[in-house]
Amino acid sequence: MINAHDRVLAVELIKKAIDSGARSDPACNEIGIPARTYERWTEDGQVAVDQKQFVKKTPKNKLSEEERKEVLEVVNSQEFTDLPPSQIVPKLADAGIYLASESTMYRLLREAKMLAYRQDSKAPIVRESPTHIAIGPNQVWTWDITWFNGPLKSYYYKLYLIVDIFSRLITGYKVWETEETQHAKTLVKKAVLSQKLRGEPLVLRSDNGNPMKAATFLATLEKLGIQSPFSRPRVSNDNPYSEALFKTLKYKP
Repeated sequence: MINAHDRVLAVELIKKAIDSGARSDPACNEIGIPARTYERWTEDGQVAVDQKQFVKKTPKNKLSEEERKEVLEVVNSQEFTDLPPSQIVPKLADAGIYLASESTMYRLLREAKMLAYRQDSKAPIVRESPTHIAIGPNQVWTWDITWFNGPLKSYYYKLYLIVDIFSRLITGYKVWETEETQHAKTLVKKAVLSQKLRGEPLVLRSDNGNPMKAATFLATLEKLGIQSPFSRPRVSNDNPYSEALFKTLKYKP
């Protein structure tokens, strides 16, 4: 912002240029101000003072520091700690009390960083989804079930498939006509025996299908010492290794 001294100096320089025969527009361009600004500065033949330089007066209805503290104490009281200002103001009005407007309460709470949580309860904790990293074979497996077209319409075969995510080795597979928990138990037992992993730590990742969450199947995994994490709810591609292999089997045999 140009101060008053620089403004007077700029006006004097432009006047001298105009008195010497220059036009106002080029003279103003040399100084670096618009011609309209020069006209506004020289209204009534005198250098006008920019009103923007004046400090705005404090509004008469502005809350004092004591009043601000009183508002915060009231909204944080036991009676109003769980209510937003849109409900606090009417309740206070019913009791014949007026402390501040609804918008003022919102502003004070926002400045005090109390707009979201004012009660004693803790803020929600955001936890990261658990991940399992395989740095060698037979550490993390993934398994799923897919359907293949059968000899008749609306008749399908079910392929049960277990894949090691480190080596991409198919550690177990079987085709059955039905989707049952007993088949899943049989497949996992055979895969563990074929890889000689009984008693060693292993993670078997799967989606949230019924055979995967069956109590008897989870009990079998617990006896074998296998962890069984599931993909996130309503996330269809959270088991990418099995899904990618199924697509290859179905569309690029």
